[in-house]
Amino acid sequence: MIKVAVIGCGTIANSEHIPSYINCPDAEIKYFCDIIPERAKAAAEKYGCGIAVTDYHDILNDPEVTAVSICTPNKVHSKISIDFLKAGKHVLCEKPAAINLDEALKMQQAQHETGKTLNIGVVNRFNEPVNMIKKYIEDGKLGKVYHVYASFRAYRSIPGLGGAFTTKSVAGGGVLIDWGIHFIDIVMYCTGDPAPITVTGDTFSYLGKDIPNYVYRKMWAGPPVLNGTYDVEESCTGIIRTTGPTITMHGAWAQNIGKNEMYIDFMGDKGGIRLDYGKGFTYYTAKDGKLVEEIPEVDTTYLFDKMFQNEINAFVKCVQTGEKLPSHIDNAIISAKILQGIYDSAEQKKEINFS
Repeated sequence: MIKVAVIGCGTIANSEHIPSYINCPDAEIKYFCDIIPERAKAAAEKYGCGIAVTDYHDILNDPEVTAVSICTPNKVHSKISIDFLKAGKHVLCEKPAAINLDEALKMQQAQHETGKTLNIGVVNRFNEPVNMIKKYIEDGKLGKVYHVYASFRAYRSIPGLGGAFTTKSVAGGGVLIDWGIHFIDIVMYCTGDPAPITVTGDTFSYLGKDIPNYVYRKMWAGPPVLNGTYDVEESCTGIIRTTGPTITMHGAWAQNIGKNEMYIDFMGDKGGIRLDYGKGFTYYTAKDGKLVEEIPEVDTTYLFDKMFQNEINAFVKCVQTGEKLPSHIDNAIISAKILQGIYDSAEQKKEINFS
């Protein structure tokens, strides 16, 4: 049994991290921490355990706390993670690792110096269909995977327009760092975390600039803050050349196309796969002179809850055993590097070369 603290008691903590710890037989929550006192108190009352605090520094030197989940806004991921690592705690930090590559590299350095676990919440690495695709690729069912295309596009759904999600100093960016990190990380994980060689990308910020007159279908994390900030991208494109496949992507929180297109295509010379994000996948190949489509049977009921539970269980186990998980900062830093490359390419209007 290990005692943990949850830092930040907002949506992702209440919907996934806290229930997953409650359901983990080897973990016990000792602290709920949030700068908004009511959130921390509400969590302690709801789950009938733990101490509500507003300052994470109060937890750093508690010898009973072995590990923490960091579910705060992106801008403080690096600072809080490093403080807990240096205090001798194991850390699971929600994605993205940090608001930029420099901050993520500082987190990696702190992990190497302390030897404590630092996992990033790239939760799809604990997703059953994603792991099946990884196995298909490893088993050679696709042959040589030469190209992967990722689409994460929605119709007019910028989250909390004018608030934290659309403020660069808080979030680090828009749709690329929010949704793109999941899609890029799935691609990297399934194809063996190949090293990026070059990145070319662009970002676009048009549809949400006139906040009062923005027309939308839905707005999670809303309602809009009419006098708020909008200095991030709602759309992005990119091409990433790696030591493995070439990756192309197109993402949009908001687009003037009335479709939600959330999928990843893995193209191989023997077969291909389309993963419908958050669902199952279809495998395409040729067999006995005929074209074949296979849809593996996968239970996608409560898929997101299941993968978060898998992630928390694996985190607790790795704290106990020292096992290095696929979500370790050393792997997550690769995706952080790609994100930074796309942002840099968009700003500088040129290709970014990592060699």
